[in-house]
This record gives sequence, C-alpha cells and structure tokens, in this order.
Amino acid sequence: MKPLKSLQQLTESFHKLPGVGLKSAERMAQAVLTLPEDDVIAFSDALKHVKSSIHACPTCGLFTEEKVCEICQSSRPFETLVVVSFPKDVFAFERLEDVQFRYHVLGGVLSASKGIQVQDLHLPQLFQRLEKEGFKEIILAMNPTLEGETTAQYLAVLLKKLPIRVTRLGYGLPMGANLDYADAITLSKALSGRTNLKGDE
Repeated sequence: MKPLKSLQQLTESFHKLPGVGLKSAERMAQAVLTLPEDDVIAFSDALKHVKSSIHACPTCGLFTEEKVCEICQSSRPFETLVVVSFPKDVFAFERLEDVQFRYHVLGGVLSASKGIQVQDLHLPQLFQRLEKEGFKEIILAMNPTLEGETTAQYLAVLLKKLPIRVTRLGYGLPMGANLDYADAITLSKALSGRTNLKGDE
C-alpha cells in the first residue's frame, strides 16, 4: 500500500517539533484526520497567527506581540541584567517570586557542530545596552552544557574590562540541564550560588 503523501508530509512536520518522535508524529497526524474541519482550520490559523503576530523585542530579544516587550516597558530597576540563550529561558526566572531582573536574549549559544558563531549572537545589542542602561551586575545564565559554558566563558572575557560585576549561575543546576525545566527551588539555589567571573572583586 502506497503512503498517503499529504499525511506523510503532515507527519514529517509534527516530527520537526522538539520531543516529538516519529510514532507520536504519526498519531498526531492521524488525529488531525478525525477532527472536524472547523477545528483543523482553526489550528491552521493559529499556527499562521503565532508566526505573524509574535516577534523578538528589539531591545532584549524576548518574544512579544507588542512593539516592545512588557519587561522592557516596565519600571523595573536597571540593576541586574540576566543574559540567557533563548527566550524560553526567561520564563524560568519569571516563575521566581519578587523578580526584578531585566533580560537580554542572545538568540543561541556558540556551537561548532551547528555552525553558530559569534556573529550569530545578539552581542552588539548587548553592549549597546550596557553603555546606555547602567547595570551593576550581569548574570550569565546559559544552560550548563558544553556549548553554554563555552558561550559564558567567551562573554566573561569580553565583559572583563567593563566596570560591572559579572557572575555565572551556581551549580544548583546539574550539568546538561535546561533552564526551562528547572524548578523554582533549584533555580533559586543556582542564583544564590552564582560565581564571580571577573576574579578581581
């Protein structure tokens, strides 16, 4: 029996989503066939709308539906800037109580295997903000992976000459873990145990 091309294409599309294996993608594609047509159209419209209405904040890189994101528009103090790799990492910090951080999203991590180089990260925007916004501390909050550590160390070298305290999250986070999976207690411990990367303070 020949495979149904349109169903196969839908399966392949679901399979591109993180954490969705081939069998799960096949089940999801089959499920679409049983949905009412109105639901399928609404699902398709939602996919199109999320791509057309959400964009990166021009200041910090966080996803937003507004011209500038909610955090950048807020009255939070310009004391601590948390530098993360991806927009989803911000949500982990925002689950903490009484958070007064501002954020900068790099848009990735240095990775030779994936071809992500320095010029692919949002570094010029970061240094423009550091010149204008007067932060007192920068927390480098990359995931504790090889790529995350490489990115954090590279940034630490660049930031060493600036009169700003530079810290790295402590290892309440296990090596290889992702920030968006961290619970509030683990992340709080990582914050309290963050390390100074400039060595002269």
